[in-house]
Amino acid sequence: MAVLQMQRISICGMKKDRKAILEQLQELGAVEVNLDIVDDIGMERMETAPARANFEKNARQAAQALQILQHYVPEKSSIFSSFEGKKLEDENIYGKGAQLRDYFSSVASQLISLDKQIAELKAANLKLENQIESLGPWMSLDVPMNCKGTKTAALMKGTMPGLLNLEQVYSILTEHAPDADAVDIEILSQDKDFTYMTVLCPRADAQKVEEALRSEGFSRPSYLSHRTPADKKVRLEGFIKENTDEIEKCRQVIEELAKHRDNLKLMEDYFRIRADKYEVLGQLPQTKQTFFISGYVPKYVAERVASHMEEQFDAVVGVEELKEDEEPPVILHNNGFSESMEGVVSSFGLPKKGEVDPTTVMSFFYVFLFGLMLSDAAYGLIVMIACAVMLKKFPKMSTNMHKSLKMFFWCGVSTLFWGVMFGGYFGDIVDVVGKTFFGVQLAEGQSLIPALWFVPLNDPMKMLMYSMLFGVIHLFTGLAMKGYMCLKDKKYMDFVCDVVFWFMLLLGLIFMLLSTELFASLAGAEIVFPAFVLTLAKALAIVGAVGILFFSGRSSKNFGIRIALGAYDLYGITSWLSDVLSYSRLLALGLATGVIASVVNQMGSVLAGSIPGVIGFIIVFIAGHLLNLGINLLGAYVHTCRLQYVEFFGKFYEGGGKAFNPFRANTKYVEIKEETKL
Repeated sequence: MAVLQMQRISICGMKKDRKAILEQLQELGAVEVNLDIVDDIGMERMETAPARANFEKNARQAAQALQILQHYVPEKSSIFSSFEGKKLEDENIYGKGAQLRDYFSSVASQLISLDKQIAELKAANLKLENQIESLGPWMSLDVPMNCKGTKTAALMKGTMPGLLNLEQVYSILTEHAPDADAVDIEILSQDKDFTYMTVLCPRADAQKVEEALRSEGFSRPSYLSHRTPADKKVRLEGFIKENTDEIEKCRQVIEELAKHRDNLKLMEDYFRIRADKYEVLGQLPQTKQTFFISGYVPKYVAERVASHMEEQFDAVVGVEELKEDEEPPVILHNNGFSESMEGVVSSFGLPKKGEVDPTTVMSFFYVFLFGLMLSDAAYGLIVMIACAVMLKKFPKMSTNMHKSLKMFFWCGVSTLFWGVMFGGYFGDIVDVVGKTFFGVQLAEGQSLIPALWFVPLNDPMKMLMYSMLFGVIHLFTGLAMKGYMCLKDKKYMDFVCDVVFWFMLLLGLIFMLLSTELFASLAGAEIVFPAFVLTLAKALAIVGAVGILFFSGRSSKNFGIRIALGAYDLYGITSWLSDVLSYSRLLALGLATGVIASVVNQMGSVLAGSIPGVIGFIIVFIAGHLLNLGINLLGAYVHTCRLQYVEFFGKFYEGGGKAFNPFRANTKYVEIKEETKL
């Protein structure tokens, strides 16, 4: 339960070494650059924006090339690829990247160009296909589309809206051009919107015939070719084939370039590392001969970092304690068990300066309550084994993934424990199989594998009482953590007024409640205390309430306001009641797991009695329990987090600290082998 102590490290070196020093710091990954307190009067900064923009451009180019390869030549990966971690790069990424950058930049450019060419060819084919589609209604026309007829006869091609027959078209001509003679109309095709036709008439009558037809919506086609529609279609199909062949050639070239995928990944990481370095380089204050860098470093490695930098370079390195008002970045440091829960704390907020790290205390409650909610031994065993196998099989997985799987491993252990205590093994599958397939007769409430403690489904009120008890312990631990922080900061008045008085009030009320008939009816058991215990409980409650009333608002000098603030704080006793009641979710989720599991088992047993029934039972069993495990695993995770964030942290913890973000090689695909040992 600790936050690593930070120190400020300052490096003053020769300007000629600044890039090499930054590369060393980036490889070490132990220093967070922070220049807020640096007095840079009289110093200048290097303009690195153009170089950084160029590196970022090259990184995007490599990323785009990899996306193209993934689209055309997908990389084979298993469903567990996300657990495999990054590829270890033995060679120096700076040297290898500088050596290969020009060649693989050209490879990336070639891939992007090929992808663009394929896109253009596909667009051209789409356009050609649209032209072929537009020729469809005219395919029966045996003259070129741009044919206008002869010297004496005019040939017009066009469409009219709707479905028309020859009689209707001639009626239009008779109505609008009654003196037009020798007009021959041929309907070529029709669809739901248009009628496609040719009109042959004397050239002298062409204008009035067209005007007559236009009055009813006649229009000429926009696309006119010097070929017949059939010939044009053949020609367009030829162009499509040529483009398709060219696309295939481009695809083949892309497939050949897929052998460079790993090096393209390295290049993307290389350019991003260089961009990060130049971002920091542009912030460094410098003179004509020297430069200065400052930042945070964990205290346990500070001296080693300083010694290493002074040995490698002609530089002066200083390490000093932080100023009183300085808010350092945060690194959590816990034992092997508790560190797996650090992600839960980080999701809420890292401890700010002066706060204790709640991870260790919270981790025990988290695992305890998680198992209590899932509470099935078989489910716990599955989760535990699955996480253990993944942790063993994929040792190079990311740190966050490793911690998450480790957390669920311990939650699986807790679930297994509570499942044994409550007698849950895939619900009541042992009893159902015994009754259904082996004819075992069991009395009411009897089980082939009895619970070591009790069965919540048979005694839900008992489970509710214990849920409340665990909740009170959890809440009191949170209040005790607040007291510890007060004593640690030597705030003794706060300890008495904000912790001791509340403990007195709450403990007094609890002992008074335990002796009431209401509690006896709920718990099914009567607790009788000696008279002096009840008197002591009343005294504790009264003293606690009076203390809260008079001292909670002690920051105000006005007595009336002070009492009002105290009364308002005393009213907070209702929030304690709601907090305790919120632990009823332990009962609810525990019962949900058991009830759903039992329903699945009963559904499967209905099918039993024959070989097909046994197969059906197995299918229902597997599908039902996988679904139940998935739903309740998620439910247990969410509600356990809620109990920590709202009920537990709400008593003493605020968070708001800033995570330690060291200057290091933030790679996406490769893990740089650490050759430098601190």
